[in-house]
Amino acid sequence: MKLSVLLGESRASLAEAGIDDAALDARVIVEHFSGTSRTDAIGRPDMAIDPRAVAATRDAIARRAAGEPVHRILGFREFYGLKLFLSAETLEPRPDTETLVDAVLPWLRRRVAAGGACRLLDLGTGTGAIALALLAEVPQATAVGADLSADALATAGRNALENGLSERFSAIRSNWFEAVSGRFDAIVSNPPYIESREIATLQREVREFDPARALDGGPDGLDAYRTIAAQAAAHLEPDGLVAVEIGHAQKRDVTHLFERSGFRLVEARSDLAGRDRVLVFGRN
Repeated sequence: MKLSVLLGESRASLAEAGIDDAALDARVIVEHFSGTSRTDAIGRPDMAIDPRAVAATRDAIARRAAGEPVHRILGFREFYGLKLFLSAETLEPRPDTETLVDAVLPWLRRRVAAGGACRLLDLGTGTGAIALALLAEVPQATAVGADLSADALATAGRNALENGLSERFSAIRSNWFEAVSGRFDAIVSNPPYIESREIATLQREVREFDPARALDGGPDGLDAYRTIAAQAAAHLEPDGLVAVEIGHAQKRDVTHLFERSGFRLVEARSDLAGRDRVLVFGRN
C-alpha cells in the first residue's frame, strides 16, 4: 500500500469515528507504525509500506477510533524533554504538569548552589514524570518516588533507567507517606483531585483509559491534599517546600488545608490556559 493511501484511509477512519484532530492523530500513528516521517508524506507519497506495518497501523487506528488515546497506543509520551513509557496503572503525563516542574526548578537550583545537593520525594509518582524531570535538570539531586501501584513503580523504574537517571532515583511502594522514611528538601505531587461524582463526566479518553485511582480525589476532590498537608511536615526539612498540582477551582481550599497544618503559600502558578494549576508551600 502507498503511504498516501494509508494516510488517507487512516484520516477517514478517525474522522468517521468523530475523533477530534483526526488528521493529526492519523499522521502520528501512521508515522510511528510505518517508520515514516512528515517529509516522506510530502516528498515520497507513493512509497510502499510493508504489509505488516499496514496491519499494525490499521489495528492502532481501530484502537484510536474506539477512544484509546494516541500516546497509550504508542506506549510512551514526551514530558519535559524525556521519553516516558506508560502502563495501565500510570496516569498519562500532560503538559499542565510541566508547570509544577517549572515552579520547583529555580528553588532546587538555589538549594544545590547553597548546599551542594538536595533530596526529593514524589508522592504518587506514576510514570516518575515529575521526579525524573527534576533529576534531569538538577544533576546534584536524588529522588524517591512513592506509589501504591506495583505496576506504576515498575514503569517509573524503567523510565529512570531509560533516561539514565536510575542511579539517583529509587521507587518505594507506599500509600502516601506510610512507608516513607527520612526527611526531604522538597515534596512534590500530582495527586488525584477530581471529585468522585465528576469521573463519569470526563472525556472518554480519560474516563476509560487513565487509572481511576489516579483521578478520584474523593467526594470533594481533596482527600489526597488532606493527607499530604497533615503529614508532610514530619518528612520535610525545616526550610523545605511542598509543591502540588491542583484542579483549577481548588486553590482556596487546598491553601486553607495547608495553612491549618502550619504551612504558608509561597507561590501559585497558572497553566498555559491561565487556570490555577500549582501551589508551592513553605513551613511557617
